[in-house]
This record gives sequence, structure tokens and C-alpha cells, in this order.
Amino acid sequence: MPESAQPLRIALENDGVAALLQEADAAHAALVLAHGAGAGMEHPFMASLAHALAAKGVSTLRFQFPYMEHGSKRPDTPAVAHAAIRAAVAEAARTLPGVPLFAGGKSFGGRMTSQAQAKEPLEGVRGLVFVGFPLHPAKKPGVERAAHLAQVRVPMLFLQGTRDALAEWDLIEPTVMALGGRATLERIEAADHAFAVRAKDAPRPRNVVDELAEAIARWTRTAR
Repeated sequence: MPESAQPLRIALENDGVAALLQEADAAHAALVLAHGAGAGMEHPFMASLAHALAAKGVSTLRFQFPYMEHGSKRPDTPAVAHAAIRAAVAEAARTLPGVPLFAGGKSFGGRMTSQAQAKEPLEGVRGLVFVGFPLHPAKKPGVERAAHLAQVRVPMLFLQGTRDALAEWDLIEPTVMALGGRATLERIEAADHAFAVRAKDAPRPRNVVDELAEAIARWTRTAR
């Protein structure tokens, strides 16, 4: 069974943020996992995903964005978020030397990671993982938020629910396909943006977090 997460502190230029390192036995990959806009690294979904990943050989480093660290509801500017991601990636590389490194996150965290990668490659990162890429605001379909993905030159894994109100399927599918061979799309049937599945859509019990972890673990074994 995976061990409990180890608290860490990541230094930033003018401050620092809390982090949690969840190590897997004989890890084949490490994932820097950024949280979404509305909930921090200790949200039950984030904790459950990190635990499930550790059971499948993927260590994770979760961290707080500065705004969440300070109790603000307003997300950081992209520049601040990008700096936090770069610091977290550097910490993961230092703490888990020799383990293939990936980065990404839930919703906002994933999008900030891809923006950072598009501006300047994250050192040592072999690929990006998006746990619900927020393609557009709810009820405002569009693809402008994906424009920067054309500048990302590492493999990308998109885990997307078919009921995601922030990434309508008829938009996210062609957007990912347009990225060519470096992008992989995993369809999570009947899941919404939080990866919840309604009882009427699940004739038998499903562990969606385990589905996500299995897809990430499988992809990180081959993405190079």
C-alpha cells in the first residue's frame, strides 16, 4: 500500500508554498500535479488521485498555487502560476532523481502547466497530463484557450469526461486530434468536469479515479 504523502515546502522568489510528495514503490514515473482553480492540493479528488497513482507506480508532487496558499479565491496571474509550476518541477526533479518526470494537473492547473511549457519548456519534463482540460467557460463554447497547445512539443495526455461543461466533446475531440501524434485523448464516459458520474449513467459501480490513474500510468510508461 502506498505510504502517506510527505509534506514539503517549495521556495518561490518572494515566498513559498506547501507541497505534498506521494512516492510510489519502484516508481516508473513522477507527475507534478497542479490543482484546479476552486480547490487546493488537499481536495479529496486530488488526494484520491495521488493515492491511486502511487498504487500504479506513479509518484506525485502536489503543490499549492500562491493564491490558494494565502486563502484567496482569485487565481494567480499566469506569470505567478507559471513560476510556481517551474519551482514545483525543479523540486520534483531534485526529490525524485532519475525518475521520468511529467507535469500537468486538474483543470486550471493543467492549463497553466501547458502555458508554461509553451512559453519555455519545463526542464526535464517528458510530457503533460491534463485531468479535464478547461477548453472554454461553461455555456461559452470556444477553442481559443487551446491555441497555445500548438507550441507544446512534448507528448500530451487529455483525460476528458463526455459531460464536461468546460470542454464540450464535439470541440475537445477535434482540438486534440488537430495536435497530431503527440496528443492522446482518453474518453471518460458520462463523467462531468469533476469526473462525477450520475447514477442513471452508471448501471454498475465505477471507480472513475482508478480509471484516470490507470490511463495515466499506462500512458507514462510509453510517452517519450
